[in-house]
Amino acid sequence: MTLKIDKRLRAAQFRTRLARAMQDSATSQSALARQVGVDRSTISQLLADDGARLPNAQVVGACAAALGVSADWLLSLSDRPESAAELLAGSLSVTEAPRALVDERIFDWHQEAAGYKIRYVPATLPDMLKTRALLEWEYAPHLGRTADQAIGASEDRLTWMRSAQSDYEIAMPLFEIHSFVHGTGYYQGLPLDIRLEQIDRLLTLSEQLYPRLRIYLFDAKRLYAAPITVFGPLLCVFYAGGHYMAFRDRDRIETFTRHFDTLVREADLTARNFPTHLRHLRASIAPENAPDI
Repeated sequence: MTLKIDKRLRAAQFRTRLARAMQDSATSQSALARQVGVDRSTISQLLADDGARLPNAQVVGACAAALGVSADWLLSLSDRPESAAELLAGSLSVTEAPRALVDERIFDWHQEAAGYKIRYVPATLPDMLKTRALLEWEYAPHLGRTADQAIGASEDRLTWMRSAQSDYEIAMPLFEIHSFVHGTGYYQGLPLDIRLEQIDRLLTLSEQLYPRLRIYLFDAKRLYAAPITVFGPLLCVFYAGGHYMAFRDRDRIETFTRHFDTLVREADLTARNFPTHLRHLRASIAPENAPDI
């Protein structure tokens, strides 16, 4: 939030910032005058005038463009000298998202955020909690002959992520876990034995790693969330199918952190209730060998 300041002080700050920008860019008064399209004396006056008047918007904008800074910064409306385009380019990156388990970019982000709370809305079940059999069923068609090697390498990264000193909060829609358990939708054709093994893995991890790992289930008819990971205060990353969109500016990270916290706060099933609900679902598909509740 920009504070209101006296016109004379704003004019003085304009002169100071204009001089600083010229010095940083090694731009002389004559050179700046040529680029702005004014006389050299006009630039001299802008730098020397001790009054409260500011130049018109056209001159301010031209000076900013010539010096590679923002007009808002020259006028003390912003503390960042970069232009809006530069700020956006620095805060947003779009990279390819290969159909892989844990690619290098994702792993780098997890390493960077080690020790911070990581908030995660997965596209399917979280890869880091999947059994090898489920990984093979899901990824082998895309990885071909390299599937076994890729899954082996990914297991090391997933093991690191589970053992890192980070708290993980995972929020999923209720229908995702129900679809998986009953082998419908995305999981159509997934054999029962793989589903049962995966359910047992989820039960084990959700209980062994609690409270560092917390899984919440929300009703997608009331709430919606795109696949996203918020890496503490460092960045938030959207999964958009073929690409990742990563934001590093504080305001966006706070916005999506609040949205995730809403998913947790209004979840139909909390992390404490998740294992009991999962046992009931398991019993519905394999009552003869369901674990005791």
